Amino acid sequence: MTDDPESEDLFAAEYALGLLSGDELARALSLARSDPDFRKEAGRWTSRLAPLLDEVAEAEPPQALWQRIAAQIDSEEAPSPTQIVSLRRRMNIWRAYGAAATALAASLAWLLVTRPPPPAPVPPTPAPMVASLSADGSPARLVATWNPDSRALLIAAAVAPAAAPGHAHQLWMIPVGGQPRPMGMMPKEGPMRAVLPAGIAGQLREGVTLAISIEPEGGSPTGLPTGPVIAAGKLIRT
Repeated sequence: MTDDPESEDLFAAEYALGLLSGDELARALSLARSDPDFRKEAGRWTSRLAPLLDEVAEAEPPQALWQRIAAQIDSEEAPSPTQIVSLRRRMNIWRAYGAAATALAASLAWLLVTRPPPPAPVPPTPAPMVASLSADGSPARLVATWNPDSRALLIAAAVAPAAAPGHAHQLWMIPVGGQPRPMGMMPKEGPMRAVLPAGIAGQLREGVTLAISIEPEGGSPTGLPTGPVIAAGKLIRT
């Protein structure tokens, strides 16, 4: 390296950015082989700037710019040859750096425009609910399982209720603070399985009471329970 650290630093930068040619390139290659300090300085510039120059095309500055620079130089005291070389090297470096920064900004803008939007968040799956149905003075014991995700309702009897001849069991939903709403007739044998319509399913929430009453064949004629309730229980989350 020479006694002018700044000049050699710029020279190493030009070499790292691929701006040299002819005798200057030959000199830089010789220094890269023989001078550890120059090789280290060129490597520092390469690691800092070279990645930005990938696929960046050369661009010539407008002619008017050079004319303004020449006019400015002519109007002042003539610089020394060393100052001219230093100025030229600085201009070359910043021209290359500016082109690389422009390309990098364009690449980032393209990435922001073309990358797919983030996936929409998946809502959590509602937890199933259960209800234990019983009533004082009644031997009936049933368990209701409600799956909001599939809208599937299952009511199985641990101790099946017995219906008197000419009567049937009807299932009711009783919202918190509301009136009973009919949900269908219980089968005479086996569990009750049903996939509920969305409108009814949306009303089955935690705290809602399921109840079974004794009604005439075909169900309550009034839309409300008319016979005794033989089993009831509230839905709770599992």
